[in-house]
Amino acid sequence: MADNQSQGNELTHIESVGLAGFGTMGSGIAEVAARAGFPVTAYVPNERAAAIGTARLKFSTQKAVDAGKLAADERQGILDMVEVTTDPKSLADCDLIIEAVPEDLELKCQVLAELDAIVKADAVFASNTSALSVTELAVSTGRPSRVVGMHFFNPAPVLTFVEPVSTVTTDDTALELSRHFLDRLGRTVVEVGDRSGFIANALLFGYLNHAVSMYAERYASREDIDAAMRFGCGYPMGPLALVDLIGLDTTYDVLDAMYHESRDVLDAPAPLLKQLVTAGKLGRKSGQGFYTYDGPGSGTVVADRLTPAASADAAAAAGRPISRVGVVGTGTMASGIIEVFAKSGYDVTFVARSQDKVERVQAAVAKSLDRAVSKGRMTQEARDEVLGRITGATEREALADVDLVLEAIAEDLDIKLELFADLDRICKPGAVLATTTSSLPVVAMAAATERPADVIGMHFFNPAPIMKLVEVVTTVETADDVTATVVDLTRKVGKHPVLCGDRAGFIVNALLFPYLNDAVKMLSAHYATADDIDTAMTKGCGLPMGPFALLDVVGNDVSLAIQEVLYKEFREPGYAPAPMLRDVVTAGFLGRKTGRGFRSYAR
Repeated sequence: MADNQSQGNELTHIESVGLAGFGTMGSGIAEVAARAGFPVTAYVPNERAAAIGTARLKFSTQKAVDAGKLAADERQGILDMVEVTTDPKSLADCDLIIEAVPEDLELKCQVLAELDAIVKADAVFASNTSALSVTELAVSTGRPSRVVGMHFFNPAPVLTFVEPVSTVTTDDTALELSRHFLDRLGRTVVEVGDRSGFIANALLFGYLNHAVSMYAERYASREDIDAAMRFGCGYPMGPLALVDLIGLDTTYDVLDAMYHESRDVLDAPAPLLKQLVTAGKLGRKSGQGFYTYDGPGSGTVVADRLTPAASADAAAAAGRPISRVGVVGTGTMASGIIEVFAKSGYDVTFVARSQDKVERVQAAVAKSLDRAVSKGRMTQEARDEVLGRITGATEREALADVDLVLEAIAEDLDIKLELFADLDRICKPGAVLATTTSSLPVVAMAAATERPADVIGMHFFNPAPIMKLVEVVTTVETADDVTATVVDLTRKVGKHPVLCGDRAGFIVNALLFPYLNDAVKMLSAHYATADDIDTAMTKGCGLPMGPFALLDVVGNDVSLAIQEVLYKEFREPGYAPAPMLRDVVTAGFLGRKTGRGFRSYAR
C-alpha cells in the first residue's frame, strides 16, 4: 500500500478537525477542540447516532454553564463550531482526523481505510484507541507515517491528560503537528510508544481485573471492595464502580487486547466480565453492571438483591459489650489507635515495654490533640478529657479486665504468636483479641490461643486518626458475635468497616501492591520514566498519588516485603517482586525515610 504522504506534505499547522465517531469520547473530544477554537466536523453512520451525539454535546456544555465554568454565549459558540454529518466526504479537507469509534480493531481499520481514500494526502490521522495496536491501525491506511495515537481520557472535557502514541512508522512531522494541536488544547501530555494499554490503561486495567476476580471469588462484597479502595487509598472511585462507568464491554476489550500482546494470565479478562457482557449488563450505559442504576446512562445506584441491608443496629445487638479497650504497642500506629478509641469515649489501657516508652506515647497523643485544639477542631476541655481516659502500663497484666485488646506491635509473626499466647493467659473470658496486622495470617495468632473464636483482624490504616478504613478480617474460627462486635465498634469510633477473609493482603494491599509492582516493571522496561508514569496515573486516572511517589512514601522495603507475601500466598508468577524493586532496596534506597528511593529528597 503506497503512503499517501508522497502525494504532498505541505501541512504546517492543524486548523480544522474531523471526527470519525460521535459517541461519549467523540462528543467529548469535539467539545474540547471547539473550545480551543477548532472547527470540528463529526462523521457518524446515521441520523440516530448524530442526534444522540449532538444531545450529549448539548448536555455537557449546558452542565458547564450551570456550573459557572462556561458562559451561555460561549456555549453557543462551541455548538456552532461543531458540524455533524453522515457523509464521510465532509471530512475531505480536514487537517486532523481523529478516529473515536468503538474499540474494535476490524471496525477501526475499516473506518480509517475508508477515510484514507477521501481525506487530503497531508492530513494527520489519529486514533483514540486505549489499547489496540496503533501500528496495525496505521498500516490499514495508505499513509502509515501520518498516523498517531491520541488517547484522550473520559470525560475528555474534564480530564486534561492525553497520551500521544508514536509507532515505528510515524514521521517526525506528524508527531510535531500532534504536539502543537494538543498544546493548543491545553492538554498535559506524556508521549509513549505503541504498546497495548500504553501507560495508564496498562496499569489501571490490571488492577480493575484483579478487583473483578476478587469479587467473583466472593472474597468480599462489591460495596466493601469499592469502599476499601476509596477510604484506604483515597481513590475517587472504587474499582467495580469504575468498571461500571467505563463499561464492562470496554473493560473486557481492553484487557483482551492487553492479554493478546502480553500473554500474561493476569491480563486475561476475568470470566465474570464475559458473563456479564453476554447478559447485556454493561454498566451505567445499560443501567446494570456490578451495580444497578435507576436507568440507562444514569450514575444513581439503586438497591438490588445484592444490596446489604442496614445492619448497624443488628450488629450492635448481636455483639459483645465494649467499654474498656487495651492496646499493645508504642509506634505511630499504636499511638493513633489509642487516640481514636479515647476520642470516641472509650477507656484505653496501653502496654509499653518501658516507662520511657509509656511517656513517649502519651506525649505523642497529647501533641496530636494539641494540634486539633490549635486548629479549632477540639476544645481544651475535650482534649483533657481524652487524655484522662488513657492509662499507660509496662506489664501486660494491666489488660486483665479489658473487653477488647488490639495489638499493634512489630510485623513479625513469632513476636505476635508469643503475645497472643500471653494475652490468652491474661485476658478475661469473652474478651476479643484483635490484631492490626497488614499481611500476616490472623488464623496463626488465633491458633496460639485456647480461644480461637475470639480472635479477629482489625486492620487500621496509617495515620489512624485520619484514615477512615478498617479491614475487619475473619478467620475460619472467628465467632459471629465477635465479628458483629468489631464491626459495631469500628462504626462507633467513626471508621468504615469492610469485611474480608484471612488471606494475604486482605482487600487493599492485595489490589494496591501488584499495581505498584507493575509500575516498577514498566519503568525497568524503559517504556516510560517514573515522572511520566506518575503523571499518567494522577492526571489520566485521577489517583491522589502516582505509583512511584506512593512507593517512596510507603517505603520500598515495606513494599517489597508485602509483594513477597502476596507472591508466596498466591504463587502467581506475575506477583513476583520486580527485580528493580529488589535492587533499590538492596541499594538502601528505601524512599523518603532514607532520603532516596525512586526519587531523591532533601533531608
